[in-house]
Formats: sequence, C-alpha cells, structure tokens
Amino acid sequence: MPRYPDRVQIVEVGPRDGLQNETLPVPTPVKIEFIRRLVSAGLKQIEVTSFVHPKFVPQLADAVEVIAALPEGDGVCYSSLVPNEKGLDRAIESGVKRVAVFTAASDTFTQKNIRMTVDESLDVFAPVVSRAIDAGLTVRGYVSTCFVCPYEGDVDKTRVGTVTKRLLAMGVDQVAISDTTGAAVPTDIFETVGHLLDGTPAEKLALHLHDTYGTALANVLVGLELGISTFDASAGGLGGCPFAPGASGNLATEDLVYMLDRMGIETGVEVAELVNAADVVAGALGRALPSRNWQRLRGSCGDAAGSV
Repeated sequence: MPRYPDRVQIVEVGPRDGLQNETLPVPTPVKIEFIRRLVSAGLKQIEVTSFVHPKFVPQLADAVEVIAALPEGDGVCYSSLVPNEKGLDRAIESGVKRVAVFTAASDTFTQKNIRMTVDESLDVFAPVVSRAIDAGLTVRGYVSTCFVCPYEGDVDKTRVGTVTKRLLAMGVDQVAISDTTGAAVPTDIFETVGHLLDGTPAEKLALHLHDTYGTALANVLVGLELGISTFDASAGGLGGCPFAPGASGNLATEDLVYMLDRMGIETGVEVAELVNAADVVAGALGRALPSRNWQRLRGSCGDAAGSV
C-alpha cells in the first residue's frame, strides 16, 4: 500500500469558484447561509468571494456584504480572490485576512481571462502580494490550465514549474495547481506534480481539480500518493469557468470527503453536513447538483430544500 497523508486539508471554493459561473443571481442571504453551513460541516478554509470588478463577475458583486456577515468560527480562515491592487484595497478594507492571486500556465488563457500574458500577470501580482503581506494578510496563488489549455492544448510541465516558482518567490505560501478544464488524467498529475516536487515541498502545493471527464477523484489519489495533502473542492460539485469552454464543475467536496473517510484519512468534515450546505444553493438555483453524494442523499430528481 502507498503511504498516504494522515490528514488532508480541504479548501472549500464553492462560494467563489462554485458560484461565479452561475448566470442566475444567488441572493446574498443565500450565500451567507451557504457559508454558515459549510462552517458547521467542519471546513476551516473557505474561499468566500472575489474582488474582481462586478462587470466581469456580477455574481460576486456583493463581496463586501458577504464578508461583513461571515459567521465567526473557531479556527476558520476566510479568503477572497483579488485581481489587482485596487481589488486588494477593497479586500483589506473588508477585513478579510487571506487573499488569492491567479494566473495560468498558458498565455492564451490569461489573455481571455484577464487580458494579459502570463508574464504580465506575474508583474501585476508582485506588488499585490508584497502589499498584502505588509498589511498582515497571507496570500495563496492559483495557476490555471496546468495540464490542458482549452485554446493551446497540452501544457508543458516545465512551464507550470516556472510559473509556480515565480509565485512562491513573490511570497505566496501555497500554489494551487489547477486542472481548469477537468481534462487531466492520473498520468498527467504524476508527471506535472512530480516535476514540481523536484525542488518544491509538497506542503507548498495544492490540487484544484474539475471533474469534466469524471477523473477528479482518480487524480486526487495520485496526488495523495505524491504526498499532496491540500485539495480544493466545491460543495455540491458547483462550478465551471467562463473562460474554459466545456469545463464542468469542481470536484464535489462531499465526494472527496467520502473517499478520504473510507481511506482512513482525516478531514474533520462531515458529508451529511456538506450536503445540507449544498441544499441551500440547489434551492436557489432550482436544480439538482452534480455531486454523487448529494444525489445519493437527496435523490437524483433533486429534492432541494433550505433556500433562504
């Protein structure tokens, strides 16, 4: 048997990455109740919103209101995405203590996403990271399209390595290696993450996986075998990316927790409570969610309840 980590840290991205691609507006009270239930489920790292300009992501235009109403939780760390120094200013004013910056491993994707090349985006984020740290915040980094770009195809692992090292050199404490299109398979994880681990400690890396082709949990298993112990996930399997055509939702948090529980790996998170949290959003959206465990416990016809 491979040696797996004894405990895994889950970064819940449902309130941000899970909702950003939804065209139907989700009311602010629903988002707050969603987050409250995520805390009740035992999650300690929750990405709650983004300070991207509302013109680009209208779903998250209520970032300040959401952060102001966050429930206090013992040891819970809330974070938000910031695109630039102006976004950082708003994040600092809101009182959030952790922020995330984002780039990609392919230029075409960054051009579509943030209208910059990868190098230009890193130049923009360097002062953001520096200012955030000076203000007492911690900073996480995302690298999108680490395996397959929807515009350029397969992505070279050395390119991923270069971008990751530049983010770490800026002062981010962890980089989420992201399968934005959900097209990666276990051999991709082994090759790219294995390459990154040649010189980068495992605790500096996380995996952010989408489940477009149903390979997310298989990819988690390879990550565990490589020593990765932080994984992003979204309650209910919510998510998608407006700049990655065809990409479906994130790895469902409850499906990840179920697998880890069965493997004897601690998470501190309860599957039933995660499903309870996902109910709130399912009710607001009026549809069933893709998570297998949500469907198992609620019925594939979608007996969603708990809207606010």
